[in-house]
Amino acid sequence: MSEVGGLVDKLSGEPEIDPGRRKFLTAATSVTAAVGAVLAAVPFAESWMPSERARALGAPVEVDLAKLQVGQMITPTWRLQPIYIVRRDPAMVDALPKHDGELKDPKSEDSIQPPYARNEMRSRRSDLLVMIGICTHLGCLPKLFADVGDPTLGADWPGGFRCPCHGSRFDLAGRVFKGSPASTNLVVPPYSFRGENTLIIGVDNGSTKGAA
Repeated sequence: MSEVGGLVDKLSGEPEIDPGRRKFLTAATSVTAAVGAVLAAVPFAESWMPSERARALGAPVEVDLAKLQVGQMITPTWRLQPIYIVRRDPAMVDALPKHDGELKDPKSEDSIQPPYARNEMRSRRSDLLVMIGICTHLGCLPKLFADVGDPTLGADWPGGFRCPCHGSRFDLAGRVFKGSPASTNLVVPPYSFRGENTLIIGVDNGSTKGAA
């Protein structure tokens, strides 16, 4: 640079800028802008995607029943609630009417279930019991005692559930026994079947509904 040019720059107050530094500043500005655009886009993209909580609260749940044996129970989760699925044999189902006189609501008139489960079996199919596994007293989780005459519950026990918190007892249709703190039967959720061994919890006849 000539002495004249240097003098002009000094008089004008414009500092000399190194070309390499100019390129660095330009690149840094571009990167910052790109990162900002990505961060701004993430919340926008996530707003279009259902969260885990949203799926837990509303999405149907598909359950494979192929390996479920008689007297066994599996407990998938639907809407943050444990679902009890129990395989029953004909003897278990045939025994249900024999203790109607010991139940608070044998016909499920004051309990919650879809219309197709308002029967003695409280189910669509006799071999499968599907219920929300939460005691209708104070919300504890009843335990399955499927065997008749279980020594824990006495020789007259017909098989069913007992709540470990306050002793409420339910039969193998989820119906509550007299003398239990719980006043209503266990709740039956909406559900349907896709083929012989696929249960869909939360879908009732092709639509998502609540229990009625």
